[in-house]
Amino acid sequence: MNDGSSLGSLFLLLLPLLLIGFLLWSTRRRQRAMEEFSAGLEAGERVVLTSGIYGTVLELGETTVQLEVAPGTVLTVDRRAVGVRAGDLPAAGTTPRDERDEPSGEDDEGRTGTDERGDGPERG
Repeated sequence: MNDGSSLGSLFLLLLPLLLIGFLLWSTRRRQRAMEEFSAGLEAGERVVLTSGIYGTVLELGETTVQLEVAPGTVLTVDRRAVGVRAGDLPAAGTTPRDERDEPSGEDDEGRTGTDERGDGPERG
């Protein structure tokens, strides 16, 4: 048997195994980081749920969190729903990419593609 073909076959067998191993490693690392975050939560911290709701932690249970989202409005949510501390988010008004990269929806003359009445697509 040729050494080149056996080496190629070995590489084709090892590549998927390495990929699966990397995926498992990164998933475990992410889970560990979330467990450490959840264990480090304290009452009084401002947090953001994975659904985007902001609130202040009032009370921590073993699997739940009491979250005040408005004065007098308390939600009880699963501890896993807490995504990040509000202070860990980017500053308001900043975007991850430059807004000028996105199309404005206007043509060269500033029209947005609606007819004269402004209520439908431009015709003819």
